[in-house]
Order: sequence, then structure tokens, then C-alpha cells
Amino acid sequence: MDVSQQVIDRYQNIRRKRRIRVTIALVLFVVVMSLFFQALVRVGFSVGELIRYGPQFLDALDQYFPQTTVYGIPFLDVWQYWDFIDERNLFSQAGITLAMGFAGTILGFPLALLFGVLGSGRVTPFPFNFIFRGVMSTIRAIPALVWALIYVPLGGVSPFTATMAIATDTIGNLGRLYTDELEEVEDGPIEAIETTGANRLQVISFGMLSQVHTPFIAWTLYIFEINVRIAVTLGIIGGGGLGQVLSTQQRLFQFTNMMATILVILTLIISVEIFSQRVRSYIRADEEPMGILELLKGFPQRMAESLGK
Repeated sequence: MDVSQQVIDRYQNIRRKRRIRVTIALVLFVVVMSLFFQALVRVGFSVGELIRYGPQFLDALDQYFPQTTVYGIPFLDVWQYWDFIDERNLFSQAGITLAMGFAGTILGFPLALLFGVLGSGRVTPFPFNFIFRGVMSTIRAIPALVWALIYVPLGGVSPFTATMAIATDTIGNLGRLYTDELEEVEDGPIEAIETTGANRLQVISFGMLSQVHTPFIAWTLYIFEINVRIAVTLGIIGGGGLGQVLSTQQRLFQFTNMMATILVILTLIISVEIFSQRVRSYIRADEEPMGILELLKGFPQRMAESLGK
């Protein structure tokens, strides 16, 4: 076969591969668009509804952002927000929300640590470690919102049952993060401890946990951030704190009061995240602390993720 024929064959082969890639891309596009259309049908999405209720939504926006005039110039009337914050003592309600997130994290920590350690294949031999992994997976499969409903017989939906739901959720989420960290520890320190004649508990404590105490602290702070956001969402179903205030004002169609509550929620969560980010960046030299603008931009997504946990 001469050189020209080889070039032709290579060119045809390239064209064939390109046609295959284009065909696969088109098929994937059609499949995704079909699934997207079916999803819109299942959720009852309608452009007509947007057009019908658009003016009503715009009227609500006027209440979300009330205006006043100063020397004839329109300004956002922040005093309406402050009046409601002061009247309902929302900073005290923020303390309840923070307390639920903090208490839930502390209550769930011991079992998260126990299951996280025992779920590691380096500590518990296969397949027994999957018993603990299975428990954590089961807990994670049930959102915190559902755990709160499960605990209703303990006394209804209240800050107490919301805290229990957060604690249970912490066991699954934090425990799995601990397990993943333990799977990455180095063998050198473990072998060094074993050569000293240490027992199994000492090997785990000084050979394994000593290597991961920094990431364990960082992950615990991260879960604490999530738990504070979860506490807000649990308040919406009656768990107390800022979420319950927000839900009450929504039912009364008091959109200005809703926005005031949202501002306090934002202040609380951003404050917790700044604290957590600073501590994590201090103990993890390779982590850049997140700025306030980044925290604000990512706030809606993190709230949505917390709602699904």
C-alpha cells in the first residue's frame, strides 16, 4: 500500500469517527430533550400560567422591596424591615435556629465518629464494615425533613424533634465523610505503631485517627454549616426559629415581613459560613477562605441542597 492510500484510509477513518461522534451527540440530545419535555409535563409547567400570574408576582415584588421617597427620590424602605425584625425579635429566633443546628451537630457527632471509624475497611474487615456503611447510607437516603416527620410522635413538630432530625442526619452525612478520610490514611504510621506492640484500639487511635484529625474537624464544621441551613428549612414545617416565622408570614401574604425574615436568615447563615470558612482555612493551609461575595452568590444553591438532605 503506497503512502497516498494510507493517507486516504486515515482520512476516511477520521471522518467515520467524526460521524459516529456526531450521531451519538444527536441521539443524546434527542434523549435529553425528550426527558426534559416529559419532566415539564409531569410537573405541569405552563407558559400560560407564567403569563397569567406574572402581574400578581410583580405586585408581590413591590411588597418584598417596599419603597419610600427622600426629597422625591425613591429609596428602598429598610425601616419597614427593621420594624418587623424588632417587633418579632427575629434575632432571638435566629438564636433558636442556630441552637438547633449546633445541638444537632453535637448530638450526632459521637455516632457519626463511631460508624465512620467502623465503616472503614482498614478498621472493620470486609464484609462487616458494610453493616455500618449500610446504616449510614440508609440514614442519608432519608432527608432531614422526613426524619423530622418520623419523630413527630415524640412531641409533634418542634425545635426538639427538629434537633433530633438534624442529629440523625448528621450521623449519616458526617460518618460517611469520616469513613472516606480513613480510607486514605498512609500505612507508614500504622505499621510504626504496630511494631511497638500496641493493641488494636491504640493502632486506630494513634496510627489512624492521628492522621485525620484535621480533616475531621474541617468536615465537622462543614456539616455544621449545612445543619444550620437545614434548621431553617425544618422551621418552615413548624420546627421553630426563623423558618417558622417565614412560613407564618407567607401564609398571611405579608411579603415585606417575609423579606425581613429572609434578610435575618441570610445574616445568620453567612455569619456561620464565614466563621466555618475561616477556621477551616486556618487548619487547612491549602484552602482559600471564601469571600463574602462568593458566599452570597452560592447561598440559594446551598439552601436548595440543604433542603434535599
